[in-house]
Amino acid sequence: MLHIQQADIRYGGKRLFEPLTLAIAKTEIAIIIAPSGVGKSSLLRWIAGLETENMTADGDILLNEKSIIHLPAEKRKIGLIFQMPLLFPHMSVGDNLGFGMATKPQDQEKGKSRKHLIAEALERAGLGGMENRDPETLSGGQKARVALLRTLLAEPEALLLDEPFSSLDEDMRDQMVELIQSESQRLNLPVLLVSHDPRDHQLGQHPPIMLKAC
Repeated sequence: MLHIQQADIRYGGKRLFEPLTLAIAKTEIAIIIAPSGVGKSSLLRWIAGLETENMTADGDILLNEKSIIHLPAEKRKIGLIFQMPLLFPHMSVGDNLGFGMATKPQDQEKGKSRKHLIAEALERAGLGGMENRDPETLSGGQKARVALLRTLLAEPEALLLDEPFSSLDEDMRDQMVELIQSESQRLNLPVLLVSHDPRDHQLGQHPPIMLKAC
C-alpha cells in the first residue's frame, strides 16, 4: 500500500492545496483531478523524492507500512512517469529498457536473462521485436509504452503518473490505459495518477479526488 499522510506542499511559504491524506491499496488506481498550477506535479515529485527549487513540504509517505520520507529518490522504489516519455535518444529501445534493471538471481534461476525479460515486456505492450529500434522512429504512443516499461522493469513498488495521456490521440490513449491497468494488476502495484482531463475520472476504482488550490 502507498499511504500519503497530511501532504502539505508549499512554494515560497505559500501552501498550494489543503493537506492531503490518501491510502492506495495494491493493484488500485487512485486519480487526483485538478486544474494546471494547483500542485499535482509537485505532489508527485515530493512522493518520488525529487528535489524542487523553492518547494518545501511536510507530511509522511508510507510504502508497504514503512516510512520512506527520509530516503533519497533512488531508494524509495517509486516509479514516476512524466507527461513526455524522456527516452534516451542515444540508446536503442532495448537499451532504454535495460537501463536501471538490476541483476536478479531469481530470474537467473528461472532461466530468464535480461534480454529475455526485455523481450517479454515488449510483447506484453504490443511492441514485440522492437529491441533494436531507434526511439526516434517510434510513434508517440509507442514511446509512451516504452517509457512505462522502462520504469516497470526497474521493479518499483508503487507507480506515479503525471498526465501520461496528455499528448496521445484517442487510440494511443486507450492502448496506454490498458497497459497501465494490466501491468498494475500483474505487478501488484498501487498507482497514483494526476490529471486535469475529465476522461480520466473513470480509470480509478473510486471517485477521483478533487485537489483545490488554497
